[in-house]
Amino acid sequence: MKIMIADDMEGISGVVDWTHVENDHSDYQRFRRVMTAEVNAAIRGAFEGGADEVVLTDGHDYARNVMIEDLDPRARLNSGSPSPYSMMTGIDDKVDALIFVGYHSRAGTRNGILAHTWTTRVFNLWLNDLLLGEIGLNASLAGHFGVPLIMVSSDQAGTEEAAALVPGVETVAVKRGSGMFAAECLKPEVSQPLIQQAAERAVKRFKGGQGPAPIKTSYPVRVKVELATPNLADAASVLPFVTRLDGRTLITEAPDMPTAHRMFRSITGLAK
Repeated sequence: MKIMIADDMEGISGVVDWTHVENDHSDYQRFRRVMTAEVNAAIRGAFEGGADEVVLTDGHDYARNVMIEDLDPRARLNSGSPSPYSMMTGIDDKVDALIFVGYHSRAGTRNGILAHTWTTRVFNLWLNDLLLGEIGLNASLAGHFGVPLIMVSSDQAGTEEAAALVPGVETVAVKRGSGMFAAECLKPEVSQPLIQQAAERAVKRFKGGQGPAPIKTSYPVRVKVELATPNLADAASVLPFVTRLDGRTLITEAPDMPTAHRMFRSITGLAK
């Protein structure tokens, strides 16, 4: 059984500010270590739950965050950018189930720590009129390959978002936001065992046929992106496959989720 773990950094315990996750600030090195330890907790849990193989995809920023020298040696690491599916590089129909570690809630979420959708230049993303963040976008891509999201660690807002989207998903809230930049956080000695236990439960449930179902998106996929300012839409609207709806909003249609994922990344890549 092959488990894919996809990580991000804003949903790691203790992270409450952009300076914690940006590599030109001194605190970044601290939270790289915490991130790697939380990922290792999920890896241990996955193997204890019955996984035969674990592949990890580093998904934050330029995907060079996990400290490979401290990584559990049983896992393989997808690192670096650009890559075929960015945060989800490695997903295919040979993966059995998916785990998210350190994910965050979508843009505009109240008390969502560092809440955003891919970039702070995106206000909203809809797939077929369903408002989603990175949890939903990436889980929908996995669903195309028949892969269910079985566990998420995040802040309280992120776990609530995941649970509403994927009934039955295992969740671990490693912090509870009281604003976008303030939270009550669990110490690593507390958060990591909780992540390990949840990953073990999730894999055992999946192996026993009791895990969540993959997200199935109806095709074709309407992708609508609301950007922060009109100049961003000016830049992205040169793409031949998009239609501009108003000053800040673009829409396109994709035949399937892999294409929709790439179209969204193309829009955000040009919206600068």
